[in-house]
Amino acid sequence: MVPGGWRAPSSWMPTELPARDGVSASVMSLPVLAVQPPSLLVYLEQAAHIPQGQSWRWRMEQALVLDDTGRALTPDAPYRAQQRIFYYRHVPDEPHIPFTETIVFQDEHLLVADKPHFLPVTPTGRYVQETLLVRLKKRTQIQALAPIHRIDRDTAGLVLFSTQAASRDPYSALFRDRKVDKCYEAIAPYNPALEFPRLHRSRMQESAASFMQMCEVPGEPNSETTIDLLEHQGALARYRLRPHNGKRHQLRVHMLSLGLPIVGDAIYPVLTPEPALDALDYSAPLQLLAQSLEFTDPITGQRRVFHSQLHLTL
Repeated sequence: MVPGGWRAPSSWMPTELPARDGVSASVMSLPVLAVQPPSLLVYLEQAAHIPQGQSWRWRMEQALVLDDTGRALTPDAPYRAQQRIFYYRHVPDEPHIPFTETIVFQDEHLLVADKPHFLPVTPTGRYVQETLLVRLKKRTQIQALAPIHRIDRDTAGLVLFSTQAASRDPYSALFRDRKVDKCYEAIAPYNPALEFPRLHRSRMQESAASFMQMCEVPGEPNSETTIDLLEHQGALARYRLRPHNGKRHQLRVHMLSLGLPIVGDAIYPVLTPEPALDALDYSAPLQLLAQSLEFTDPITGQRRVFHSQLHLTL
C-alpha cells in the first residue's frame, strides 16, 4: 500500500474501456482524504508511484489518463474523491525480447500459448508491449483475453488464457481448487546419492533477506512437489517436477533444498541484480519448462491435455 490509500491494480485484467495497442486500461478509485490535494496530478505524483523514466504529467499530456466516460484528464484536472481513474501503461525505451510465443490451442473459451524464456506473462516493471498477454491480444484481437494462471518470466512453457469473461470463473476455479495436473521439466545437477522418485514437502515463506526470494522454514508444510529423475549425462540431469500446489518459486526452492539448483537460475541460491537495458543477456535461460497441463474442461466435460512444443537440452 502506498500513501493515500491507493493500491496498484492488476493491470492485466480487462476494463470496459477499449485496449490501446494491445494494452488494457488499469483502474484506480480515488480515496476520500482529510486534506484535498490541489489537483489530480499532485495526488498521482505523490501517491501513485510509477517506474523511473515515466511521469504522470507525460501520461496526461498523451491522453493516457481518462475518467470513466473515456474523457482524457489533463494536468490541471481537479481531484474528485471516489472518482474512478483509468490509465494506460507505457514504458519508454522498452527492450525487445527476441523470442516468439506459439499458440498451441484455441477455441471459444480457451487459448493455450507456449511462452519462451525471458518473456513476462503480464505487464510489469520495464515490460508492457513485450509481454505474452499484450503480444497475444494484438495478434488475436481478443480484448477480453486474460491469463488464468501465470508462470515466471524466467520459465518457459504453457500458459492458459481465457478468451471471454463469461466463462472465465470455472477455469480459474480449476487452479484455485488444484484440479489441474501440472508437469515441469528442469535441468539441474546430478547427485547419485539421491533416490528418485521422491516427494518433497516443506513450509515456504518470503525470505527476510529479500522479497524476491522464498525460503523454507520449520512448521507445517504448505508446499509439495513430486520429483523424478528422467536421465543424466555427466554432472547434469533432467528432472520431472509435479507441483501439488503453487507457492511462488516452489520448484526452484525445492530443487535448491536438495542441493540441485536449477541451471541458469538468477535468483537461487544467489540473487543477481537485474541488468541494465544495455546489458541484457539472453544466452543462459533458466532451465525450467512448464511442459504439460491436464484437466477436465468444466464447460465441455472433455479431458484436456496440452504439451509444450519447447524442449530443454541436457
